[in-house]
Amino acid sequence: MMIVAGFVAGGSAAGAGPGLAVAKIEQAITSFPPAFFAAAQPTTALDMVVLLPGFALDKGDPVRGFGGAAGNVLIDGARPAAKGDGLDEILKRIPASSVLRIDLIRGGAPGVDMQGKTVIANVVRRTDTPGQLIVSASATRIYDGRAGFGVQAVASRRLGQTSLEGSLLVGKGYDDGAGDGPRIARDGQGVVIGQGPEESDGAAHNYKATGAIETPVAGGKLRLDGSLFSNPYDYTQDDSLIPAGRAFEHDHQRQETAEVGLRYDHGLGARASLQAFLLQQVGRNDYTADLSDSGTAITLIQSGSSAHYALRKSTGESIARATVKYDPGEALSFETGGEADFNWLQDHTLYIQDGAPVAIPAANVLVTEERGEAFATATWRVRPSLTLEAGLRAEGSRIASSGDVVQSKTLAYPKPRIVATWNADARDQLRLRFEREVGQLNFDDFASSTASLSNGGVHAGNPDLRPQTDWVVEASLDHRFWAGADITLTLRHYWLQDVIDRAPIFDPAGDYDAPGNIGPGVKDEAAVTFTVPTDRIGLARGVLTGVATWRSSRVIDPTTLAARPISGLHPLDGEVHFTQGLPKWKADWGFDIFNQWRETYYRFNEIDTDKLKTFVVLFAEYKPRPDLALRFEIQNAGARGFEHLRQVYGGPRNVSGLAFTDLRDLHFGREIYLRVRKNFG
Repeated sequence: MMIVAGFVAGGSAAGAGPGLAVAKIEQAITSFPPAFFAAAQPTTALDMVVLLPGFALDKGDPVRGFGGAAGNVLIDGARPAAKGDGLDEILKRIPASSVLRIDLIRGGAPGVDMQGKTVIANVVRRTDTPGQLIVSASATRIYDGRAGFGVQAVASRRLGQTSLEGSLLVGKGYDDGAGDGPRIARDGQGVVIGQGPEESDGAAHNYKATGAIETPVAGGKLRLDGSLFSNPYDYTQDDSLIPAGRAFEHDHQRQETAEVGLRYDHGLGARASLQAFLLQQVGRNDYTADLSDSGTAITLIQSGSSAHYALRKSTGESIARATVKYDPGEALSFETGGEADFNWLQDHTLYIQDGAPVAIPAANVLVTEERGEAFATATWRVRPSLTLEAGLRAEGSRIASSGDVVQSKTLAYPKPRIVATWNADARDQLRLRFEREVGQLNFDDFASSTASLSNGGVHAGNPDLRPQTDWVVEASLDHRFWAGADITLTLRHYWLQDVIDRAPIFDPAGDYDAPGNIGPGVKDEAAVTFTVPTDRIGLARGVLTGVATWRSSRVIDPTTLAARPISGLHPLDGEVHFTQGLPKWKADWGFDIFNQWRETYYRFNEIDTDKLKTFVVLFAEYKPRPDLALRFEIQNAGARGFEHLRQVYGGPRNVSGLAFTDLRDLHFGREIYLRVRKNFG
């Protein structure tokens, strides 16, 4: 049985918003009614979820299998039966008017599937809405005059105990990691060997259709989800470098995914229940890159003046999962089950320089994986202020590759976990977690790849990889203050094994950068999440939210044998959001700020560093009627840019000097965004 917290009034109806309801912290579940969010005048369930005190949305991980891909939001007490449809997209399609309440569960509660998270939210929808149709249309104009658009229709209908849902989306947008700006190359002594303007742009179309039906079947409830997704993308890059020459590249990518997912819930007596999932997903990704170079000397074409790269990738995933829950009493619950997966990837790669094919290690491979997992978890409310969760997962898999690399391996890992939650008082909660985590091999690492021929060349694949594992200890302190304000500090320390990073592959066809296991390492994280209603600082009906994560790490570089950070790990990620309701004007306004991030990749013969600078959005939304919303945004208000720095060595970094540096400083200007959303419910 779930224990739902009560409420204490903390404001007037006119100021209804974060701060109206203050839940009892000693209870496992805190419920937030629509009145709690009213000041912000949310349009969708996503607008409400991001305002939950002490909560940061986790959309889940793009991994194979069902268990490890879970995010931290449930819909009507269950996770969605789809993987290819992001949690944020699902929440955007749920109107705020359809939400009955949102439950926030911290540290675990008997009868609640925490999906491996310490904090989750459960969006509970109303059942008295017969149906509705929501149509939205948007237009975007970017700094150089190009225009984007989006049209989406979302429909739902309830026929007795059966509900139907569907959506269609068509849109076009632009890559704000591309743009115009200076490019400069220097030799190892800092002398300029080429400089000039770069012009680059990327554009993508999105086509997506989703559908779902949920209905009673054989004493239980069956839900069937399906989706189709297509995402063609084109990128061009034109460099005119003086005195070096000119380089032009055109990349084209087309991704297509189809998915069908099924979830079945059935009661097994008064205290037990069964939940089963079946999912099938197939996908295809075709990618080509063509480069012509009149002699810039910085594209790393080994000889000549042209290069062609082509990749055709097909993927498939089949999942079956079942979970049985048993609640012998209000203070104790058990959960056990298993999952079986079959996954495959087939990769064909072609690389040509000046009309001559070039051999690349692991260019054509077929990878298959048979994977199984069994799990059991117990949650015990020792006393009203203390909850313990203990669980064990056992994972086993067989991965085989054929084609250019023929091999197979069998892997097995136990994954114990324990979580303790202590409510010190009505304001403070402490959560402790100790767990063994096992990463998942990325099949894309098994075959060759390229991000851009002119900005890094081709990288080899490596099917001989082991999953990265770690032991992690985590402590979170959650403090509530004022009425609806919350701040959470989380510290984590990881002991890493078999770290997957960049490593050299020496082959008769040439030396290549590739993913590889480079040994043990450590990682530390500190994260803070806050939600602060601004009434007390003079901004009525305003809410300020934010999240920031600091990271540090240490591994031994396989080339230099010196200590360095893990490749691709952001030292800092953070974002701040503010929204203020203006009921007199039937409007709200606010801003979103995403801090600059930086990531560095340590390859055996170069070091690549990318910086995406601070991104700012200013917005205002006018709602003349409850069923109509007009939104205006200035995106990238600060005209942030993207910086890419390559430090290229003459060979392995431990024995070779710096050959040249290549710096691109691109700028993508402001965008004007308009959206009209109409609810015909």
